[in-house]
Amino acid sequence: MSDATPALTATVPDSASGRRFDAVLAELFPDYSRSRLAAWIKSGDARLDGRQVRPRDPVRGGETVTVKVIEEVQTHSQPEDIPLEVLYEDEHVIVIDKPPGLVVHPGAGNPAGTLVNALLHRDPALDKLPRAGIVHRLDKDTSGVMVVARTLVAHTALVEQLSAREVHRQYLAVVVGAMVAGGTADAPIDRHPRDRIRMAVREDGREAVTHYRLRERFRAHTLVECRLETGRTHQIRVHMAHIKYPIVGDPMYGGPLKLPRGATAELVEALRGFRRQALHAETLEFAHPVSGEAVRCSAPMPADMRALVKALQDDSRAAAEAGR
Repeated sequence: MSDATPALTATVPDSASGRRFDAVLAELFPDYSRSRLAAWIKSGDARLDGRQVRPRDPVRGGETVTVKVIEEVQTHSQPEDIPLEVLYEDEHVIVIDKPPGLVVHPGAGNPAGTLVNALLHRDPALDKLPRAGIVHRLDKDTSGVMVVARTLVAHTALVEQLSAREVHRQYLAVVVGAMVAGGTADAPIDRHPRDRIRMAVREDGREAVTHYRLRERFRAHTLVECRLETGRTHQIRVHMAHIKYPIVGDPMYGGPLKLPRGATAELVEALRGFRRQALHAETLEFAHPVSGEAVRCSAPMPADMRALVKALQDDSRAAAEAGR
């Protein structure tokens, strides 16, 4: 091991006597996740008075803790020069506006050309972080704001904020149906019992809460603002379908095409041609992982969704003028 490997030291407080080493270590070095600290204990890179001990071994108090910070390659994807729209950036985080159609993580069918590949091209050091620093995701065809950690400290802090529901995540969705009022969808979500690709509302699922309110209502559709309280896979898509207002263009949870009576040709074309869920992560707000100051980033709707909303607005205006 190189002498250049960063080392951390601390003294176990007397008040910790009798407690597990891994629990005390997590309190002494809160910038690192418990799983990473546990791995360093097991590898011998986190020691108690120079001795390798087990995570469950008790401390006495007064010992010296030494931790060698081992940065290993966590992400083996290849860097690719894929343009990114950066909304905010410093040495700790990157906030981007993800375009629709960009897959976040490489996987079956998408070994390359993903957000991970693009991030590694922008910052090669991200290969030392789990998932190249990505702490939350957007579906391939959902656009909008995402935050990426650039350091272990930032990664740990952002994961904790997300777990504690301290990150404000606001989305825009165009849904089928003229909604009359906002509300809250509080319905647990888990894997569909028969189709493992889909998610579904299930009594035995994990807690899932989405708050929604009207942004603009049209004749047979609504532009809805959704705020996530939890962050389950496909949460907004599943919840909107569950309350009978499925998202326009959603290939997995959407309903049949719905056209208002006497719809303009432009609206018919816009609705029939919209081939992805009309869902956009508009605003993300979090506490900066180092300074603690609020960071708020917003991204405008992408062109295809703006065109859809305009077609809905124009149709409503034309219908009002015609007395329909």
